[in-house]
Amino acid sequence: MSSLIIFVAFYLAVTIAIGLIAARRVQNSADYMVAGRSLPLYMNMATVFATWFGAETVLSISATFARDGLGGIPGDPFGASLCLVLAALLFAKLFYRMNLLTIGDFYKQRYGKTVEVITSFAIVASYLGWTSAQMTALGLVIHVLSGGAVSLSAAIVIGGLVVLIYTIFGGMWSVAFTDLFQVVVIIVGLSLVAWLVSDMAGGTQKVIAQAAADGKFNWIPADSKGWWAMAGAFFAFAFGSIPQQDVFQRMTSAKDEKTAMRGTMFGGLIYFAFAFVPMFIAYAAVVSDPAVAKLFGAEDAREIQKVLPDLVLGKMPLWAQVMFFGALLSAILSTASGALLAPTSLFTENVLKPFVPKMNDKQFLFTLRIVLVTFTAIALLFALNSTSTMYEMVQNAYNVTLAGAFIPLVAGAYWKRATTQGAMFAAIGGLAVWLGAMNFAPESLIPANLLGLFASAVLMLLGSLAPQIIKNAGHPIPKHAFD
Repeated sequence: MSSLIIFVAFYLAVTIAIGLIAARRVQNSADYMVAGRSLPLYMNMATVFATWFGAETVLSISATFARDGLGGIPGDPFGASLCLVLAALLFAKLFYRMNLLTIGDFYKQRYGKTVEVITSFAIVASYLGWTSAQMTALGLVIHVLSGGAVSLSAAIVIGGLVVLIYTIFGGMWSVAFTDLFQVVVIIVGLSLVAWLVSDMAGGTQKVIAQAAADGKFNWIPADSKGWWAMAGAFFAFAFGSIPQQDVFQRMTSAKDEKTAMRGTMFGGLIYFAFAFVPMFIAYAAVVSDPAVAKLFGAEDAREIQKVLPDLVLGKMPLWAQVMFFGALLSAILSTASGALLAPTSLFTENVLKPFVPKMNDKQFLFTLRIVLVTFTAIALLFALNSTSTMYEMVQNAYNVTLAGAFIPLVAGAYWKRATTQGAMFAAIGGLAVWLGAMNFAPESLIPANLLGLFASAVLMLLGSLAPQIIKNAGHPIPKHAFD
């Protein structure tokens, strides 16, 4: 164990060093937020994959599959992968040609300052769940490796500070360089662990045959309520994760529009294919040792996330432990850094700056770093007080943007008659219906997030076509953005 702890400490030090070296490229706020719009295809693709391939993919989705099968994970990787493909096809060139710094700038240009602030605040709020999930995972790793000597709460704080250190100085440049390094570790590490655990379980064919026999590939719900629940989870990821600053940031960090589209799409497709590797590992763990399944019945939902760490620490040689925890740390750190930078950029540019319009670039860059520290602290508090699984935390995060930001984005891009009034109705009304249904009708047949999405669409239509009491404050998208 001591050797493994030394490796983990060394790995974290290397990651911080890479981030700090990359920070030397930051000369202004554009460098900090979108890496100077200069990333080549391989780096752009790596940042997309690494951002999506997070702690929930390795620990939570894999364990949920081992417990519930494909029917338990419609949102990720299926909805999440579709999100990236749709974003590449529908928005990559548009966003790149508009030459914006944040996705909030789109709402400002299309609908005006009020809609910019409302939608940006909703998107920022959605990041609490996702960022907290990564910090929880990093804390879980430190807690497990310490043999319980470091409490989970203390470990979560330590993990958050590590991510903060290398993100605060280099911004998107640090994220891009560390992502590239971490993707290699993820792919090599998890592939080797999958090979080893497959051998422990009696071979790949046995694991797949057992999963089929146990109904793990059966994704068809038994009743209408199951279908609605599946649709709610799927749409939360497929549509709710499109109006997100991290998706926007990766597309607009590319060196040109073609790279933006290809990097997003290829990154999404690679993510979809490789997301099944940790699922295979988790189920192979159950096949090799059925006692592992006892974690599925724990009162604390987070306990199922220990399936893979417990297996690796208890049954695998040191080299496999090093590879697994190296891959796991890479997945967590790459996603966590992006999850901190994205809401920081959005809040500073589109929520704070409209009220302090005279900041120069140096002041703006300093403000970005102050907001980053503040958001990290808030996310840590959220992580310390949540008992949800990482998969649940991420899904709940995307419900916010599904109900409050998706329809104004799509309508603003592809419906010329969309107005400021319609966007305000859609954003505020969609969020209100979602929150109302979630709190007052939690057992409703139709999930609250889908009710919010439907309300947002209807209100956008009615608000845009009705007499305009609220003056239209936006501007049409330039024609060259669609050419």
